[in-house]
Amino acid sequence: MLYKKKWPLLIFLLPGFLMMLIFLYLPFIDNIRNSLYDMTSIVKMPGQEFKYIGLDNYKYLFEDPKIRISIINSLKMMGLTIVFQIGIALILAIMVDSVKHGQQFFRIVYFFPIVISATAIGLVFQLFYNYKGGMLNQVMAFLGKEPINWLAPSMAFIMISIPILWSYVGFYFVILLTGINGISHEVYEAASIDGCSRFKQIFYITLPLLRGVICTCVTLGVTGALKVFDIPWAIVPKGAPQGLTHFLGTYMYEQTFTIGNFDYGSTIALLMVVFGIVVSWLVNKIIKPDDNL
Repeated sequence: MLYKKKWPLLIFLLPGFLMMLIFLYLPFIDNIRNSLYDMTSIVKMPGQEFKYIGLDNYKYLFEDPKIRISIINSLKMMGLTIVFQIGIALILAIMVDSVKHGQQFFRIVYFFPIVISATAIGLVFQLFYNYKGGMLNQVMAFLGKEPINWLAPSMAFIMISIPILWSYVGFYFVILLTGINGISHEVYEAASIDGCSRFKQIFYITLPLLRGVICTCVTLGVTGALKVFDIPWAIVPKGAPQGLTHFLGTYMYEQTFTIGNFDYGSTIALLMVVFGIVVSWLVNKIIKPDDNL
């Protein structure tokens, strides 16, 4: 046994547990309670009680057209995250691992977007997409083409997805590259001696041994897709145009802090938590990171 006396561990674990209890679990329980009351005005006057409305907010979830758009967009973002964010990061990590010199340079270059504020990235891309004088339309003008409304209803979701996906590729790149570096080179050397090509080594050695790391990245990616907020809100606030670019995070923020519908915002927040738990469970069931290979 590593520790013969267990009580000193409690001294160090207790503060962290109390912080989690006070700032996470108790607010979460309070959030559930808030979703059962009419809290269109968060300021409660002395002697005033919020009206109990039961499950009305949850019933409205099935009728609200914008929540359907938000859920569909969030599900789309989950798929795009797995394919593009994690997929591109995996390809880059495998390629950089083959580089003998200068790995640190590529780590810095690909990780750099994470350092930039998400709001700043959103504002930069807003300038790119600007119809009048935006960088993309300046390029179109240089090529002799007519300006394009890059945030038109038919293109808005794609244009919003690009900066979201681009900004986190470096995050998963570093995680995956670290996982690849943790694989013993002796395994690759033995495979090379047996005549296994580099391409086959990726499929029969790298990917199977990275299963746990990939599962972690996918879990982080799909749960992160549920919480997307800052970049789309900076580019097109309030789900513009016509609410078509709403995600669960942006719609919850609009309902809570723009409209002041705190009880419905709490309901959407609870929906996000449930989605996150279910999706995380499904990812672990599908990928099964603990299987013996």
